[in-house]
Amino acid sequence: MIALLAFYLFAAVTIGSAVLVIFARNPVHSVLWLILAFFNAAGLMLLVGAEFIAMLLVIVYVGAVAVLFLFVVMMLDIDFSQLRSGFNRNLPFGLLIAVVLLAEIVIAMSAQRAGPALAGAPPVQSVHNIEALGVELYSRYLLPFELAGFILLVAMIGAIVLTHRSRGDARGQNASRQISRRPQDAVRNVNQPVGEGIEL
Repeated sequence: MIALLAFYLFAAVTIGSAVLVIFARNPVHSVLWLILAFFNAAGLMLLVGAEFIAMLLVIVYVGAVAVLFLFVVMMLDIDFSQLRSGFNRNLPFGLLIAVVLLAEIVIAMSAQRAGPALAGAPPVQSVHNIEALGVELYSRYLLPFELAGFILLVAMIGAIVLTHRSRGDARGQNASRQISRRPQDAVRNVNQPVGEGIEL
């Protein structure tokens, strides 16, 4: 009974926050409603026993993607009234996509009621899916996992090298010269005569 109540609570808040993401006038509020939708979707994943997907929703989508959207929306000066001007023009296409997605959901639910998706599916084991995923990732798929990590490392080093390359139009910083500079070298006291200008 508690699981059923939790399911309806998470589902209702997810649907409500998803609707508010679309219809909120302030884009910052839209991103905040999106974060709430991700949290409740993670709760739904926990109810079905998919702890890894719930963790990915919270860490990757909430901790990285949604926060990045929030910073981009708050930092960029975007004319949102101009973006909303094409809402009526794109409304028929959006309704068409919504009808197609609704039809796919109905077909998937009817196929699930008709029978199991995989007749030869293995029986459910007592091992948690995170543990099973770790065993598969570090045994059967160890080489692709290591290659993906190596590619990400090369991309990170390349981004650092491209960012810190020496350019002719940029002034370099000499930290030792700045630290060893004396106050009398930086400040010059001049007794300026009255009525005369300043020599630069």
